[in-house]
Amino acid sequence: MPSNDSTSTTWLIFALMTVACWGLYGVLLHSGQVAMGDAANGRYKAFLWVGIAYFLSAVLAPLAMLWWRGASWQMSGAGITLSLLAGLVGAIGAFCVLLAFGAKGAPSVVMSIVFAGAPVINALVAVTLAGSWSRLRWQFVAGIVLAAIGGCLVTLYRPPPVHAPPPAAAEAPEAR
Repeated sequence: MPSNDSTSTTWLIFALMTVACWGLYGVLLHSGQVAMGDAANGRYKAFLWVGIAYFLSAVLAPLAMLWWRGASWQMSGAGITLSLLAGLVGAIGAFCVLLAFGAKGAPSVVMSIVFAGAPVINALVAVTLAGSWSRLRWQFVAGIVLAAIGGCLVTLYRPPPVHAPPPAAAEAPEAR
């Protein structure tokens, strides 16, 4: 097991692995939606497969790990409730990403806003729950403000939409 001391960087390695995975998430999700070839229902079909992937990785894998480690199957009601709530807000968020794509949001903009805004919300809620507002360093606050500004800038100055080139005009038959 990784060390819990403050000098260990194992947490950072896992955090950066998450950044890589979630950084690819939006692009792959949008590409999957488009590849479904169904403009009306492609996003729902893509989300179905996201759910299957979650079942494989978030249900079967932990069940196997718990069984392999001989873990107790006793769980608190609060732990179950909070964990279920976490899964629900995560799934609702993923579904809202698909709805944003369906409303013509580009993956580069939608995901930039999500990944700039989510840390702001996370930090505000976590600091509030911990009651640690008085212990914040200015650099932390500056980082949160900069993340919020980054989300605004991405929204305000997003790249223009990419349009497919117009179809070639049919050539008129030569007059004789």
